[in-house]
Amino acid sequence: MMNIRLTSLLVSPAVLGAIVLGATSAKAEMTSVDTLTQVSQYNQEGKSSQSAVTSVSQLSDVKPTDWAFQALQSLVERYGCIAGYPDKTYRGNRAMTRYEFAAGLNACMDRVNDLIAASTADMVKKEDLAVLRKLQEQFAAELATLRGRVDALEAKTATLEKQQFSTTTKLQGEVIFALTQEFSRDQPGAKNQVAFQNRVRLNLNTSFTGKDLLVTRLASGNSSRFDNGTLGEGLQTSQFGGQSNNSISVDWLAYYASLSDKLKVYIPAVGGLHYDYAPTMSPALDTGDSGSSTLSVFGQRNPIYSMGGGSGIGVNYELGGGLQLSGGYLSSTAASPVAGQGLFNGDNSFLAQVSYAPANSPFQIGATYVNSYRKTGAIFDGGGASGYIGSAISNVAGVTSGIKADGYGISASYKVSPQLVLNAFGTYAKVDNPLTSGAFKTEGDVWTYGLGIALPDFGKKGNLLGFVVGAEPHFTSAKVLGANVTGLSTPFHFEGFYKYQVNDRISVTPGVIWITNPGQVSGNSAVIGTLRTTFTF
Repeated sequence: MMNIRLTSLLVSPAVLGAIVLGATSAKAEMTSVDTLTQVSQYNQEGKSSQSAVTSVSQLSDVKPTDWAFQALQSLVERYGCIAGYPDKTYRGNRAMTRYEFAAGLNACMDRVNDLIAASTADMVKKEDLAVLRKLQEQFAAELATLRGRVDALEAKTATLEKQQFSTTTKLQGEVIFALTQEFSRDQPGAKNQVAFQNRVRLNLNTSFTGKDLLVTRLASGNSSRFDNGTLGEGLQTSQFGGQSNNSISVDWLAYYASLSDKLKVYIPAVGGLHYDYAPTMSPALDTGDSGSSTLSVFGQRNPIYSMGGGSGIGVNYELGGGLQLSGGYLSSTAASPVAGQGLFNGDNSFLAQVSYAPANSPFQIGATYVNSYRKTGAIFDGGGASGYIGSAISNVAGVTSGIKADGYGISASYKVSPQLVLNAFGTYAKVDNPLTSGAFKTEGDVWTYGLGIALPDFGKKGNLLGFVVGAEPHFTSAKVLGANVTGLSTPFHFEGFYKYQVNDRISVTPGVIWITNPGQVSGNSAVIGTLRTTFTF
């Protein structure tokens, strides 16, 4: 007789009780057990040891009137291969799988083999052995399959333990290839050519408690924005945050922690942005400047969230009912101990926001205030994160006397259906350099607004068709270095794109961006065409 051992499985009472009657048709009705409850019972049984019994009367929930009483009595008193639970119950009214049947059969066969080895074969009748041999042959395939599955799992486990990167860290990556060109009309000095650019991001996501996250992102690339002398608009996501010569740097290092069910904290050491922690009310288009939605940074969210960035802290607090308060302080000069810089004396920005986004509502809205102070750089550049949003003049790029901007914004979205999501935003910012006057005074009113239309799963699951229209940040009235600036036009932004999901890891996105009056110069225009391929892993 073949001796088959599966010592790693827990044998359920229902399995053993059905062994003798397995060749006959049991007509008794089994009690229906909820699937989740049964799984829970299996889990608990696996944690407790069973108590061997020598008489079926020791099992408190087995009665002589039970349909399987004689079968249980035979297995207990003749073969001794039945065990009860520590509470002296048998729990027989449970369904079983064919694998469990095979496991129970194997347990009794082990007992029979032990009896034979102990020269007590006379306790086993030839008829019993014949039945067991027949059942063994009948379930040979199941036993072999089960043994193969166990062996395969052991091999996979050994391989994972040997080759795993880390027990607490997960690696995520994104690679973007972008073939792009900017076409300008009636604009002297335009010199842009077709460019083939790339950007690589590798995220090391580490959790220490299961309720926190440490993000370490490595970035590399050669993507740069177009340069025709006046075009400041049209910054693409693939050109945001990359390096100019494919050098590698840590461009984002931050820690998220949940202090309670309502309070969450965000602490960036490098490359923090306000939209890393504050909801932007653009659920379909805002993907954190990745290569999986809009072509432009402007199209993803309200530019008010790009007023400042760097190191600092952000906090979210749930008030309940969908209401949330967000606040944060970021400084792009926090790492420098030089006089006039540092965490508090250099470039910095403060955000305060109240948002309303009920869990079961298609509507969400948020009101945002940002106070930003820059000694260098631009107003809407995310604290110097490779490029700014809007016209060059409205960003007051190059002014070193200190620029203060108070921004007031509102953002909202509405999910018409799973296949149609709308979002809109508007921001007003008062810009001033309070430390100067007279011929060096720079001040003005900046406006920006936009509307986004997203059609998720357009054509097939994973695709995204999107349209964006709006005005990038621009001065409506301004005084630069003491002189009033007149004749300023609004730089309107029109964008259409279609992300086609080739498979779970690769997408291809063709799209066009059309900017009217770039640089706020009337009569100018620029068209940007891009074919972007994004790889994720």
